[in-house]
Amino acid sequence: MIKTKIYIVLLFLVMGLQYSFGQNYKFKTSGFSVLEKTEKGKWGKWSDLDLVNILVTLDTDKNRIVVYSQIIQLFEIIDYQTIEENDTDIVYSFTCKNNEGLDCTVSIITRKKQDNRKQLYINYEDRIIVYNIFNM
Repeated sequence: MIKTKIYIVLLFLVMGLQYSFGQNYKFKTSGFSVLEKTEKGKWGKWSDLDLVNILVTLDTDKNRIVVYSQIIQLFEIIDYQTIEENDTDIVYSFTCKNNEGLDCTVSIITRKKQDNRKQLYINYEDRIIVYNIFNM
């Protein structure tokens, strides 16, 4: 009986510790652009920057990223990739599946030499979407 109580207490402690480590980050966008592959499989040109003001959340508790655009883009985080850092950038990347089941990589890049400007890249096989973002 005492062992059962100890296991129950340990279970609640473990669950409480997991809950305390999750975080929720909120960003706002200021613009976005799209790059697509041509019919020949080569990358085309970036579209003109469109000004947008939408919310983006990174929720590590629920392992998801949500872009609250006109059509909500939901990305389930499958894997948290290793943080990459060099002289110009800090890159946080996530292997994801979108709400249609397509594989993609979502990256949050901080441009060190551009006043720590942040960008959100959504990389698919045939297109890349970039949002300029800032912390809320």
